[in-house]
Amino acid sequence: MNKQHNYLIVGLGLLGGKYALELTRAGYTVDAIDQNEQSLAWAMEQGYIRSGKACDFEALVSNADRIIFALYPTTFLAWFGQYGHLCKPGCIFTDVSGVKTGLVEEIQALCPAGVEFIASHPMAGRETSGVQNSVHVNFAPANFIITPTAQNTPQAIGWVRRLAQTLGFHHITTLNCAEHDRMIGYVSQLCHAIAVSLMCANDNTSLSEYTGDSFRDLTRIAKINDKMWAELFLWNKQNLIDEIDQFSIALQQMKQALITDDRTGLEEMFRLSTARRAAFDKKD
Repeated sequence: MNKQHNYLIVGLGLLGGKYALELTRAGYTVDAIDQNEQSLAWAMEQGYIRSGKACDFEALVSNADRIIFALYPTTFLAWFGQYGHLCKPGCIFTDVSGVKTGLVEEIQALCPAGVEFIASHPMAGRETSGVQNSVHVNFAPANFIITPTAQNTPQAIGWVRRLAQTLGFHHITTLNCAEHDRMIGYVSQLCHAIAVSLMCANDNTSLSEYTGDSFRDLTRIAKINDKMWAELFLWNKQNLIDEIDQFSIALQQMKQALITDDRTGLEEMFRLSTARRAAFDKKD
């Protein structure tokens, strides 16, 4: 992490804004590109970034030493296909994408000579969106996953690890792209699928006056960014389908225990879930 380097954020939303804020706080020079001029103006007024552009941003790209892409996967591919040639030799860049298979290899193949893409995934966010809400994102308890390929150099992997540390992540791990997407299908996407399905199962809007913490906690993530999550689900659909099938088997097991008045079977499931959930308490 060289403080003489120019940092560029492409996509100044919730995560892009948080990256900009933390890098600026740490003493780095940060510029941004975003299609929303109001977001750019707000971020400049708040001191998150030095400058920002919604168009005519070629100079920002060609002068950047390090770039963070906070875009949806499809937009990331299209954007880099059009403007990636502007990156200068020696530039290293990363992303925040929630899926990697089919993305990382494509972007790396588009990289100009001397430019390197090292993929990563900050597993942090909120139900809200926009740079104005980025200050509320807390990176410290979240996981940061690096997903290198054979194309990556130790220099780039070391840089993105130091970037994560600078941003405030305390837990940094490494997975390959396929492992990452399988894991995400279970611990993230399936959870969102369950929460959304629970809210869509019936018209339960009137229940807000009667519910307790269990319903609120379980459905918190059902307040969802529809465009982003639809894209992530479809990019990783086979892994998510597999996880839905596995979850359905477990739910059917519980249903069968209820049908047969199998108290022992229910208690065994409850003990297993309690023991497995305890691992998270130890981490906290």
